[in-house]
Amino acid sequence: MYQPYQEELRFEKIHTIIHGDSDEASLSVANEIASLIKQKQEQGTKAVLGLATGSTPVKVYDYLVQFHKEGRLSFKNVITFNLDEYFPMEPDSIHSYVRFMNEHLFDHIDIEPHNIHIPDGNLSMEEVRKYCEDYEEKIKNVGGIDIQVLGIGRTGHIGFNEPGSTLSSKTRLIRLDRVTRLDAASDFFGEENVPKRAITMGVGTIMNARKIILMAWGEGKSNIIQQAVEGEIKESVPATFLQHHENCDFVLDEAAASSLTRIKTPWLATECDWNEKLIKTATIWLSEKLNKAILKLTNEDYNEYGMGNLIAEIGSAEQINLQVFNQLQHTITGWPGGKPNADDSQRPERAQPHPKTSLIFSPHPDDDVISMGGTLLRLVDQGHDVHVAYQTSGNIAVFDDEVIRFLDFATDIQKENKELRKKFKEVREFLANKKPGELDSPEVQQFKGLIRKGEALAACRYCGVPEDNAHFQNLPFYETGAVRKKPLSDEDVQITYDLLNKLKPHQIFAAGDLSDPHGTHRVCLQIIFKALERLKEDRVEWIRNCYVWLYRGAWQEWDIADMEMAVPIGPKDMSRKINAIFKHQSQKDSAMFPGNDEREFWQRAEQRNKETANRYNSLGMAEYEAMEGFVRYHF
Repeated sequence: MYQPYQEELRFEKIHTIIHGDSDEASLSVANEIASLIKQKQEQGTKAVLGLATGSTPVKVYDYLVQFHKEGRLSFKNVITFNLDEYFPMEPDSIHSYVRFMNEHLFDHIDIEPHNIHIPDGNLSMEEVRKYCEDYEEKIKNVGGIDIQVLGIGRTGHIGFNEPGSTLSSKTRLIRLDRVTRLDAASDFFGEENVPKRAITMGVGTIMNARKIILMAWGEGKSNIIQQAVEGEIKESVPATFLQHHENCDFVLDEAAASSLTRIKTPWLATECDWNEKLIKTATIWLSEKLNKAILKLTNEDYNEYGMGNLIAEIGSAEQINLQVFNQLQHTITGWPGGKPNADDSQRPERAQPHPKTSLIFSPHPDDDVISMGGTLLRLVDQGHDVHVAYQTSGNIAVFDDEVIRFLDFATDIQKENKELRKKFKEVREFLANKKPGELDSPEVQQFKGLIRKGEALAACRYCGVPEDNAHFQNLPFYETGAVRKKPLSDEDVQITYDLLNKLKPHQIFAAGDLSDPHGTHRVCLQIIFKALERLKEDRVEWIRNCYVWLYRGAWQEWDIADMEMAVPIGPKDMSRKINAIFKHQSQKDSAMFPGNDEREFWQRAEQRNKETANRYNSLGMAEYEAMEGFVRYHF
């Protein structure tokens, strides 16, 4: 856990605790909740908990369940009140927070059922107001909430208190913000299926809790966390109201804390102990802040922005500028597999061996071309033996209409195939009667997986990757038919271990979305890391000479200061990359899970790559059309 100096905290208006990762942070929250429960047990009183749903608190609940199963914690004296529920919502729906809480916590502990309170999404409109008043009364009658657990939305909402909520608001029916509904779209298999309303505790209800713990994981939450912790109190960011609370902790992982002043620009908060990485980060920040090329920065520029002690240590701006300029210049290479017969001492990749066996791991069947399509094309063009491992089928991201379209084609080709016609009729009937959010049948899941497999093979052929070099792993953790996946298993790791040991790659490319605590990308990366560690433990010889490069997805990019290899993409290769993305027709025009960006994936990728090139250019580097960035993982 990061322990700051007191002067570093002068920008922060809420007590903020930063842990190395979400697992460590979740354990600390679970321990605090367990301590309260035990303390109340000793006093012979009830512990009243305010609970949240969503991906953020899941690991906390896992730890609490673990404590109970180990005999270390009883919940007999616990009363719970959940923050919110969609409206309308059947309690047994797969989207219901009742079901969520049962699956993640209540079904696994010894809490008394009558002590569980979750807003009822199955009420008539006429019943809602009275129900909300009664919910407030129940909280009051048990003496109020001891610990209130919160997450935070991208709009700054806590519970479902959207922008515009007031400090005095109580439990009520509210209309959900469009951004909130867009964020929930993946859980509901499309934004159109997300309820437009919800019942939520009010900001005032939350503020009455004796202790508040707000948790946030991942870079996607970093900007709103910075606003909540360091910004002005305003109704447009409801989480800022927590600055009024006398006993509130923000518990974050490093990624969620990355926009806080003490992390992002510590030289503005305190005197720094300068190292090479921090010097590089600060110099790039200063260059972009002043809109000056790095080599044009002066002593006065550094002094004005809190870096006077750096000048004193190094000697002059010119020395710092040249050092950072050279570091950046050495990250740029048009030879991602290494340039043969060249001095590689200042290059990110080795010259030898050439050609290399390059293995690209793609969590979904299109991440390879979306995220590093330009680099993939360059590796193929330069003669390397390029393999792509598609880690999951991606089947849940295919619209039902695509299945019907492909089956129409298949039955037209085989008009006399009665068995196929019968199967097609059954599938049509299933899809016609399928409810929003209902899981696909195993047969439909299989068809959707085959659609994405065909698209991936088409993209490989376009890029020049032999079909035999496309490996469809279909990792078991993913194959649930639902957005919520199974935990990774030894089987997932063994499948990956076997492929790695078969190919013995000289370089590996993997999706490095490390800050996503529960998404497919993160699980896929964990599986790769575990397989690599197992290979290392088994003293497999080839692993000693393998480089691992991490790319980022269509939603974010590495910071320039972190990039260790930047591969330029010319206009022609940018067009080729976009054409490769187009091969994934089921994801074209409208993707099942667009995230918070409504543009098509090729548009996001193109802009991201062009922005990276523009940033390098503004720092004083050569001007390129576009760039893909990578960070090396040292295992």
